[in-house]
Amino acid sequence: MREGSLEAPTRHVIDWTNPDFINADMLDAEMRRQFDICHGCRRCFNLCDSFPRLFDLVDATGADEVHAVASADFKSVVDACTLCDMCFMTKCPYVPPHEFAIDFPHLMLRYRAAEHAKHGTPFFDAQLIETDRNGKLASHAPAVVNWASKRGNALTRPALEAIAGVDADAELPKFHGRTLTARAKAESLQANAAAPAFGRKVAVYATCFVNYNNPDIGTAALKVLAHNGVDAEVVYPGCCGMPKLEAGDIADVARRARETAAALKPHIEAGRDIVALVPSCALMLKFEWPLIVPDDPNVKLLAQATYDISEYVVDIAKKEGLAPGLCAVPGGVALHLACHARAQNMGAKGAEMLRLIPDTDVGVVERCSGHGGSWGIKKGNFAIATKFASQTVKRLDDAKKTYLASECPLAGKHLAQGMERLDGKRPHVEQSHHPIQILAKAYGFTS
Repeated sequence: MREGSLEAPTRHVIDWTNPDFINADMLDAEMRRQFDICHGCRRCFNLCDSFPRLFDLVDATGADEVHAVASADFKSVVDACTLCDMCFMTKCPYVPPHEFAIDFPHLMLRYRAAEHAKHGTPFFDAQLIETDRNGKLASHAPAVVNWASKRGNALTRPALEAIAGVDADAELPKFHGRTLTARAKAESLQANAAAPAFGRKVAVYATCFVNYNNPDIGTAALKVLAHNGVDAEVVYPGCCGMPKLEAGDIADVARRARETAAALKPHIEAGRDIVALVPSCALMLKFEWPLIVPDDPNVKLLAQATYDISEYVVDIAKKEGLAPGLCAVPGGVALHLACHARAQNMGAKGAEMLRLIPDTDVGVVERCSGHGGSWGIKKGNFAIATKFASQTVKRLDDAKKTYLASECPLAGKHLAQGMERLDGKRPHVEQSHHPIQILAKAYGFTS
């Protein structure tokens, strides 16, 4: 055993098909084992709300021991976890291969899997995370849906909060009538034969968010790739299942992994790399799916072929060089490093990519956005998400840049809303962008 996490962290396969995985007594024993080590360390006290809740529970017993905490009280700790993976990736000195084998996020996932097996997903939570169904329905009447979901709508938002538990003050994603897949079919782009990277081929995994909620991210990516000589096609077999993972429905995630990996296999065999447009989805394809369905060769093949979009552009820059045409972005960019981009353990690729733009000041903020996917929009969670984002928002505001960027569109939206609240002042930025949109702007593809 070596102290201090001196070796690269490793993750064990998620043994979710084993009945012991959701056995109440065995789960409780494992939670107490890991929580006892967390209590003795407390290094993560300010990382998210799960750890303060745990430590407060222990301190409130008066015994200063985890064994004195009632098992029912552990649920509040689990409910506060957003599965951001930052405790595992950046904080904990006791992750595998250390013999303590602490994996707090996957322990929280195990608890949620046990809850799901026993009770299922609450009805309105289940409707919220049906991203493909919701996106398809909303695409038929996006103006109506966006009006109903608009923050400040006194008619609909209080009702949504009362019925579905979505905080009335949380900014919600918008929907589009023309999805990314529809745009890609209608607007074919030719790869630039003069680009140094001409000859590369990719299949762009659209992701549910980009396909239905922000296709402009995908349009920007396709233009940048085409200009750099990359033959790109858009594919979207379905959602990666991250919302289902957060709900503990691992079986559904496994199904999606097998189906999507099988659908993408022909593209990989045709010599195409897979490029995901949202870091949470790239994380699922690269790391979570192989731990959930380790016996599927298609899943393994997909994990090896997948890149995050920022990672892929940086790879082009390093190996062949980017196509000319980049111009400075006046006013600079304040970039938030998203947790699921960091959890891919690939380095700060979003920052690397933006620093390829000449004469452009890039200020990087490496702190929590507090949002956590669907977790952050729920009543009771939104206030916590806002609190944990406060220092991140302040640092982004202090950077005094013209543009705000985050690889995670939900995190960016949440941070932009936080900047609106600063001392009642008008924010320095109007909205958040994905870094690939900033690069497209530097190429002159967008205004």
